[in-house]
Amino acid sequence: MAPSAIETITVPEPSPAELQLHTTTAAAGDYKELSPTRFSKEDEVTGIDGFEAAKYPNYLPTWNPDEHYPPLVPFEHYEHGKDADTTFPELIPESATRVDLTPTIGSEISGVQLSSLSNAGKDQLARFVAERKVVAFRKQDFADLPIQEALDFGAYFGRHHIHPTSGAPAGYPEIHLVHRAAGDTTAEKFFATRTNSVAWHSDVSYELQPPGTTFLYILDKPETGGDTLFTDAVEAYNRLSPEFQKRLHGLKATHSGIEQVNSSVARGSIKRRDPVYNVHPIVRTHPGTGQKALYVNPQFTREIVGFKKEESDALLDFLYNHLALGADFQTRVKWEEGTVVVWDNRVTQHTALVDWKGGARRHLARITPQAERPFETPFEEKQ
Repeated sequence: MAPSAIETITVPEPSPAELQLHTTTAAAGDYKELSPTRFSKEDEVTGIDGFEAAKYPNYLPTWNPDEHYPPLVPFEHYEHGKDADTTFPELIPESATRVDLTPTIGSEISGVQLSSLSNAGKDQLARFVAERKVVAFRKQDFADLPIQEALDFGAYFGRHHIHPTSGAPAGYPEIHLVHRAAGDTTAEKFFATRTNSVAWHSDVSYELQPPGTTFLYILDKPETGGDTLFTDAVEAYNRLSPEFQKRLHGLKATHSGIEQVNSSVARGSIKRRDPVYNVHPIVRTHPGTGQKALYVNPQFTREIVGFKKEESDALLDFLYNHLALGADFQTRVKWEEGTVVVWDNRVTQHTALVDWKGGARRHLARITPQAERPFETPFEEKQ
């Protein structure tokens, strides 16, 4: 089991000048992980006119301003997918049903219960998700487990990440919550100032060791809408010409969490940890599959190291557009009751869609194990 990252301490508040020291350009779009979205807990627990009570009140978000954590320290990540039987006998037994959504990204599996997997089955899960990038498991019991049991399952895949600004169930800061309360029409008001809600990103890519195998499970949802889009960063890399791929190798980019924390504080919300920024390779290698993927995103990537601003902006904008417009290497997950979506943050990007109407509740929980520090292997000319 991975080490813990939940020791609570009191840390001094940095000055505004320190927070701004390494801020460069503003991120594109709104931060989907900013909190809080104000809501009445009583209304969520008991229900309001036209809306039933929250199905999982134990997962309603809290924001504790007294909760502060020290900087994350490096840890040795073990990639369990390297140990997997790639015929996936426990993960996809003959009794299970597998449907691939596109040739390169996205699968749906029913007939297997994730919470019952042995360690060998978990190894297969890590490898299969690395290969298929995102997998939706239907009719799961994750939401009904005690929260600690769900966390214990996730801990097999890496150290739990604690988000610096998001809401969490009381007593469980390792759970990242996505929550829009019943009756909240923020989703509809969103389009008063925006033409769309797309904000591609890889979760908290600004960490020294960003997430790998990641879990998101549905608690409550609109009747329709609120889907999640995923893009295949491996196939996006593969579509580039060999000469362009070669030029990207060796380049590094800065990823910053400073703006996200600053925005949270400016809105009167929390800051659990001082913000960080880190430098990662633009082409990242997956330790289990050896596949190479583009690793930049408009939410958190700021500039290419060693490039002038105009040069950096031009190349990053090309890569952002390439990832965003590649509908032929993307997939869409429609949420159903009991769904757990597992994806690999190292080789994908995703965006929620804020398109539902009528103030319906949308409520999900994420478990976010951290993985290795991003690394790059040498460019290989394809024969």
